[in-house]
Amino acid sequence: MIQFQNREIQGERLVLNSKTDLYYLGHDLTLRNCTVIIRVPARGLVISKVRFIDCVIEVKQELKNFRWNRASLKGCRFTGKMTGNDFGRWPFDEEAVQALGGIEDCDFSGARLNACRFLNCDVDTLKLPSWPCFTFLDPTRRRQELLAAPWPGTSRIVAEVLVDSPPETVAATDSAPAVAKRFGTTEEALRDVLQTLDGVRF
Repeated sequence: MIQFQNREIQGERLVLNSKTDLYYLGHDLTLRNCTVIIRVPARGLVISKVRFIDCVIEVKQELKNFRWNRASLKGCRFTGKMTGNDFGRWPFDEEAVQALGGIEDCDFSGARLNACRFLNCDVDTLKLPSWPCFTFLDPTRRRQELLAAPWPGTSRIVAEVLVDSPPETVAATDSAPAVAKRFGTTEEALRDVLQTLDGVRF
């Protein structure tokens, strides 16, 4: 195990790329103005009680199903491909509350997000990726509208999953190419439907 904890690191470059070791970032670790290169799968990474302040986080290998709920992310810029990642603080995760989990003032415009959710945060402070990514705002509160839309192919499944997210989900971002490929439709057909809905950002 490679550990970073109980200290502040400023202006350094951390490369997480071991094929055999688990990276543990946590417990009273602050990273300030650092560049963090992630080239490991979710199972090779633990992040808990970490403050990322004004960092660049470069995901060099697709990061799947990772929860950033025990990290405080402020003023960070993300690049790379992330699928099924959750950002913000999970309300029913007591450890996350104690870990000061949260996200604000972060820039995802250079990232490719798919099936990623943002919880308990102010989405207006975030810069989310533009088309071919798209973002649903307050999906659980707009349940009826989303389920009633004429989704192409079998892409209604995306809406069904969204509306069953925790009510604290303030936004969810998907990738049109990934949705189109998985659910038997086209990016253009998806966009035609999305343009008719309120609360969708491109």
